[in-house]
Amino acid sequence: MQPREEIMALFSNPSLESLDDLLVDQLRDLYDAESRLTKALPKMADAATSAELKNAFNGHLQQTKTHVRRLEEVFGILGESPKGTTCEAMKGLVKEGESMMATQADANVKDAGLIAAAQRVEHYEMAGYGTARTFAQHLGYLEGARLLQLTLDEEGAANKNLTRIAETSVNWKASEPLASTPPM
Repeated sequence: MQPREEIMALFSNPSLESLDDLLVDQLRDLYDAESRLTKALPKMADAATSAELKNAFNGHLQQTKTHVRRLEEVFGILGESPKGTTCEAMKGLVKEGESMMATQADANVKDAGLIAAAQRVEHYEMAGYGTARTFAQHLGYLEGARLLQLTLDEEGAANKNLTRIAETSVNWKASEPLASTPPM
């Protein structure tokens, strides 16, 4: 592959002629990512044993549905359709989360792993929303940029909440020796 082809392979649309095209491509990627999350988060909530973590996943599911609606609003502002892109990165991140859910592990260790998987998702989303917001601002789509910033702020808050749950509860429980482990 030539260097330009390698770079373009990172994006879903191989014919990006303008920053507007790139913005739409990035938004479609985010739309597919959020749509996938609406299916993954209930499974993650079911797999979690910590009540606080279950609540965090369920709460973020409701936010994610709002994120999908906001993206649809941004597409309306741009006069574009949200369909047409598969977010390969989110497919991979969801697959990692599913792998963690299927892992045979101590419940607390599994909860810590679920948080790790969820935080990878949040960081991916924050990068995507920050980039799309900046493109929208630059192109003069100020209302679209404002909506993207709202979602970026919520993704950051979700990430901080997961960190708080990990640091104040789940990681402590996961680091405790198993009660059934015989002393050495």
